Amino acid sequence: MAADKYKELFREKKCCVIIPTYNNHKIVEQVINDVLEYTDQLVVVNDGSTDNTEEILREFNQIDVITYQKNKGKGYALRKGFRFAWNKGYEYAITIDSDGQHFASDLPEFIKAIDKNPNAIIIGNRNMEQDGIPGKSSFGNRFSNFWFKFETGIKISDTQSGYRLYPLKPLSKMIFFTRKYEFEIEIIVRAAWKGIDVSNIPIQIYYAPKETRVSHFRPFRDFSRVSILNTVLVIYALLIVKPFEFIRKLNKKNIQEFFRTQITQNKEPNIKITFAVMLGLFMGVAPVWGYQMLIAFALAHILKLNKVIVLVTSNISIPPMIPIIIFASFKTGGLFIEANKLNLNYNPGISLDLIKDNLIQYIVGSLVFGVTLAVAFGILTYILLLIFKKKPVLQEELVKTYQD
Repeated sequence: MAADKYKELFREKKCCVIIPTYNNHKIVEQVINDVLEYTDQLVVVNDGSTDNTEEILREFNQIDVITYQKNKGKGYALRKGFRFAWNKGYEYAITIDSDGQHFASDLPEFIKAIDKNPNAIIIGNRNMEQDGIPGKSSFGNRFSNFWFKFETGIKISDTQSGYRLYPLKPLSKMIFFTRKYEFEIEIIVRAAWKGIDVSNIPIQIYYAPKETRVSHFRPFRDFSRVSILNTVLVIYALLIVKPFEFIRKLNKKNIQEFFRTQITQNKEPNIKITFAVMLGLFMGVAPVWGYQMLIAFALAHILKLNKVIVLVTSNISIPPMIPIIIFASFKTGGLFIEANKLNLNYNPGISLDLIKDNLIQYIVGSLVFGVTLAVAFGILTYILLLIFKKKPVLQEELVKTYQD
């Protein structure tokens, strides 16, 4: 397809290209010229460059340039670019790095992806297993891919590539918090939580020789920021996102299927199923908010209990139940802790902040309440298993009789 056809396609799709840049004066001019072969709908964000980048950008009258004096980070530059593009009427933005790693010839592939999935974030897959990829980049990408899958349930091959297509409408309604390299993780995780699809398409990649490569990534500092962000996202996913997903997917059919496969037709001994229920309920009440499911899973593995049952029952600590659990734990703790006992009346707004000055009462109460709840439901579970669980031996005998 001729270059002017691609320019028309960019206009038709209301798509622009955003290039964030910081002190890349040696290559940024070439990157801009390469992009202009495909579209003049180009926004360059000069993130406080101290070299002669600003002078270079003045030579391009046909593009939009955003410039500010102090370097604030790639994430901040992208956020400025997205806001500018949306306000100007663009519906999509393709981001491309200014260090020469990416090939403008891949731009048509991103445009084509809009027709296949118009509401998705498309990330260029650099094929990090190929020769010439720096070891730290390959490791960082694997690290990021793992946590992205854990936080969202989506498996993709490259989460760190800066060559991306973004749908601007859903992003315009979101407020972001990060400003550096970690922004590119925050945006795809939080977009995935809102139901925006995130996927890869293959792209070309060029890594300049080490002695000529320009990189502003500071391994220790930036990797630490990414790690802190992932910690926050994991806690939020376990405490809020995954429980809400569990509730949203819960229906009569799912409940019946769970009881059929995990309870009534489970060949495990009744006592092991009972202990799995008890462990899950106890961990759902235990005062380790944010880590309940992780600890429950680890204990189930160590004790060789049914992990599905443990994780499902630990979801008693879903958001609507949290005020009830905290209230019950406090009231139980009040039976044992007399000093500074908090007289708490139930209301749906009860939170952990409310009880921080009476922490001992809450901790003691939650442990006692958790054990009491687990034992009570454990006894009930065991009785119901004796009544309703189908005996495998009897089933086999019936099948054998029928065959004879």
